[in-house]
Amino acid sequence: MDFLTGQGKPVPNYSCRARPPPTALIGELRSALSIPMARLLGLYNFPQISYASSVVSLSDKTHFPSFLRTNPSDEAWVRGVASLLNHFGWIWVGIISDDDDFGHQGGSLVSAEMEKFGICQEFLICLPNYYLQESFQQGFHVVMRSTAKVIIEIMSTLSLLSFLDMFPFHDIVGKIWIKKYIQYIELRSYNPDSSQSISTSLPQQTIQGFPKFSHQYPDKTQAFWEKKIRQSPCPIGNHTKMAGQFCSGSEHVQGQDIPLLDMGHCTIAYSSYKAVYSVAHALQDLSSCELRELPIGNKMCPEVMTFSPWQLLHYIKKVHFQTLWESEVFFDANGDVPAMYEIIIRHVNAEGLFRLANIGSVDFTAPHGKEVVINDSAILWRGGETQVPQSVCSESCPPGSNQIHAQGRPHCCFDCKPCPVGQFSDQKDMQQCAECPEDQYPNTHRNGCLPKVLTFLGYEEPLGMALSCLALALSLLTVIIFLIFVKHRDTPIVKSNNRALSYTLLISLTFCFLCSLLFIGRPTTASCLLRQMTFGITFTVAISSVLAKTIIVVLAFKATRPGSWLKRWASTRVSSAVVLICCLIQVTLCVIWIATSPPFLDVVTDFEPGHILILCNEGSMTTFYCVLGYMGFLALGSFTVAFLARNLPDTFNEAKLITFSMLVFCSVWVSFLPAYQSTKGKAMVAVEIFAILASSAGLLVCILIPKCYVILWRPHQNTLEWSKGHPHSRGAVSP
Repeated sequence: MDFLTGQGKPVPNYSCRARPPPTALIGELRSALSIPMARLLGLYNFPQISYASSVVSLSDKTHFPSFLRTNPSDEAWVRGVASLLNHFGWIWVGIISDDDDFGHQGGSLVSAEMEKFGICQEFLICLPNYYLQESFQQGFHVVMRSTAKVIIEIMSTLSLLSFLDMFPFHDIVGKIWIKKYIQYIELRSYNPDSSQSISTSLPQQTIQGFPKFSHQYPDKTQAFWEKKIRQSPCPIGNHTKMAGQFCSGSEHVQGQDIPLLDMGHCTIAYSSYKAVYSVAHALQDLSSCELRELPIGNKMCPEVMTFSPWQLLHYIKKVHFQTLWESEVFFDANGDVPAMYEIIIRHVNAEGLFRLANIGSVDFTAPHGKEVVINDSAILWRGGETQVPQSVCSESCPPGSNQIHAQGRPHCCFDCKPCPVGQFSDQKDMQQCAECPEDQYPNTHRNGCLPKVLTFLGYEEPLGMALSCLALALSLLTVIIFLIFVKHRDTPIVKSNNRALSYTLLISLTFCFLCSLLFIGRPTTASCLLRQMTFGITFTVAISSVLAKTIIVVLAFKATRPGSWLKRWASTRVSSAVVLICCLIQVTLCVIWIATSPPFLDVVTDFEPGHILILCNEGSMTTFYCVLGYMGFLALGSFTVAFLARNLPDTFNEAKLITFSMLVFCSVWVSFLPAYQSTKGKAMVAVEIFAILASSAGLLVCILIPKCYVILWRPHQNTLEWSKGHPHSRGAVSP
C-alpha cells in the first residue's frame, strides 16, 4: 500500500506524491506473499511482471487481472516432467514439496498429470520453508524407507539444502532427483557417489555485455559468485570442483565453459531481461499511440508523462517483439509466455568432478507428439551405465503371466501369476491373459501360441491300421466263402433255405466290412455322407436277408403238412420281397436324413490341447438313431422268429445258427450305444467301426462258417441221401 499511495500510513485509493507514481512493478514475486500482493495490485490494474513466479493460480485473470510473467507457469513444467517420467518408464515416484502455495499447487499438479500417464505416487511430503527438525526427520525417514528411485522436488533452494544436509552420511544409492532448476549451491549438497539429478531449465542466453563487464571488474565477479550464488565453487576449466576452493576475486572467467551459470547463463537474469524489455516496448507503443489501438470507449491517447498504470497495462499485454537471440516474447490470454525448457542432467566422473549435459528439450509450441525430445545416447547414468534405471513398485511380469492387483494398493503394485491353462500372454505386464485363436494353442511357457495339429483316425495310426487290416481280412474271408458257395451251389447245404439269400447275405456282409474303411482316414464331405448311408443300407440288406431266411425256415416246415395253404408262401419271391421291402424302408429313412439334416464335416478345436479334431457330425441325431433303431428292430424280429423255430427238426436247419447270430448281433449293438455316447473323438469312430466289424463277423461266423465246414471237411454230410437218412430230417430242401 505504501508503494501505491506513497505515504507511511497508506490510505486506500489516495496518493500523496510529489512526483508521478510508479506505473509498473517488475519483481521476483516467488515468496508466500506473491499471491496476496498480486491480488491487491490487480484491484488497481497495476501492471506487475514476475520473472520467477510459477504458481499456476496466478494465471487466473479473474483474480489477478494485472499479473503477467516471463517465467512459464508450473502447469507447463508439470506436463514436461510427466512426459519425462513416461519416456524413461518411471512409474513409481515420490514427491517432496514446500508447505506453501507454490509447493501445494505444484504437488497437486504433478500428481494429477502423472495419473494421466498411469504413474503412481509412493509418497507426497510437504516440508516447511524453514528448518523444523520434527518435520524434516519424518520426511527423511519416508525417503529412506521408500522404494521409489525417482524423487520430484518442488522446493525452494534453502528448503532443499536444509533437507539434503540430512543425507550425506546415509545411503541413498540410486536415487534420481528431478527439479525445476539446478543451482551450484544445490549440486554441492548432492552425494556424487549415490544420486543423480535431472532438471529443466529455460533456454539459456548470454546477456549482452555481462562477460565483458565481469572481465573488466573482477571484484564485481567475486561479489557475483559469493553473494548471489552464496559461495558456490569457482569455475575451473570445463568442470566445477565439488569442494574446497572458492573464489578469490582475481579469476578470469572470460571464455570459460561454465555449465548453466556461464557469464549470463542465468535463468532469472534472462527472464528479468524479457520483463524489462516488455515494459520498454509497451512504453514505446504508448508514446506512439494510435486511436484505433485503444480499448473501446477511450477517445484520446494517454499523455506520456501523466498516464495511469492501467493504461500501460493495455500495451504490456499486447507486446510482441523479438530478442537479440531471435526468440519471440509475447503474453497469452493468461499472461503467460510460451513454455520451452531444456532438460539438463548432471554427469559425475571418477574424480568427483561433474558437468551438466543438455539431453533434450520440452517445447509446447511444437506440434503435438513432439513436445518432448530426448537424446538417450547423450545420457550416462550412475556408474557410467547407459541403461535407464528402473523405478517401479513391482518388477515386470514376464510373458506367460499376468498382473494380479491387491485391493488397497496402487495399480502400479501387483503380483505376477502364470496364465491359466489354455491362455497365454506374449507381452510384459499384461493385465489379463488371452485365449489363443481356435486353430492354435498355448506353448509350454504360455507366452505364445502354436498351430494345432489336425487329428483324425488315420490309416497310419496303429489303431486305424489294425481296424483297416481286420476289415480287409474279413471282407476277403467273405469273398472266399462266397466263391465256395458258388462252386458248391448244387449241393444240398447251399441249396437249402434259398441259396439266393445266402448270396445276398454274403455280398452285403462284404460291403459291410468294406464300408468300415469309410470311417478311417481324413473325413471329407463326401465320406461323411457316404459312411452312415452305406453302413445303414448294407446292414439292412444283411439283416433283412437273415430275417427272410428265418421266415423261410418256419414256412418250409409249416408247409410240409398236407393241404397247407402256406406252401405257396415258401418261395423265392417271398424272400426277395421281404428283403426289398425292408431295404426300401431304410432307404426312405436315409433320404429323409439327407433332406432334413445330413451329416457334415466338422472340427472340434477344444478336443484336447494342441489338436484339432476333424470328424463327421451326424447332423440330425434323431434320424441317426432311427436308422440304428430300425436295424435293431429287424434284428430283434429275426431273433424272435429264429428262437421260436430253433427246435424244428432238419439236417440243415439254420434256426439255431440264426438265433445265436442274432444274439451276438444284438449284444454288440446294445453295448455300442452307451460306449458311443461316452467316448469322444477318434475313440468314438473306433467304437462304431468295431461294432460294425463285430456284428458283421457274428453273422458270418455263426451262419455261414458252419456250412463251409460241412462243405470242405464233411462232404459226406453234404449229400441228399445223407440228409434223407438222417433221423432228425423231416423238412424239405428249398431250391
